[in-house]
Amino acid sequence: MMKRLSDIGLRTFAGTLALVSAGLLVTVFAMQHLGGLAPCPLCVWQRYPHGAVILMGVLGAAFGGLRARWLIAGAGLAFLVTASIGVFQVGVEQRWWEGLAACTGGSGVPESLAELQSQLGKPAAPRCDEVAWSLFGISLAGYNALVSLGIACLAFGRAMLPERV
Repeated sequence: MMKRLSDIGLRTFAGTLALVSAGLLVTVFAMQHLGGLAPCPLCVWQRYPHGAVILMGVLGAAFGGLRARWLIAGAGLAFLVTASIGVFQVGVEQRWWEGLAACTGGSGVPESLAELQSQLGKPAAPRCDEVAWSLFGISLAGYNALVSLGIACLAFGRAMLPERV
């Protein structure tokens, strides 16, 4: 039986947001450390808002009331940030626009022999314009954007709904 969004208490909803972001982070860290899928710089950037959601969700679950409502709205904003970074990365992957300098996988032109030797000893950072993993033609960045946008809408919706008595 499906519950209406207004039937879910603020504390429960805030805690659920924390669990969702924690689950997403566990998944990508497992893909990185167990699956050998190294993240590009934009992939790493998409993780930070999820950490913020975990913090806001835990605090919202602990406090409840008006504080929880504001923390849920803040979590919705964090989900929008990570979704925006994901959309930007999808655009880079699809070559709709250029990525950032940090996304090229290189460290620039070395200015000395010592710098060249240092660069040769390090593995190249993954490029943001190459899709490292996809399912049904959607990259991890695409899934993050879709899921995070959907959860942001739910978070904003729940933050605006009154409490049921």
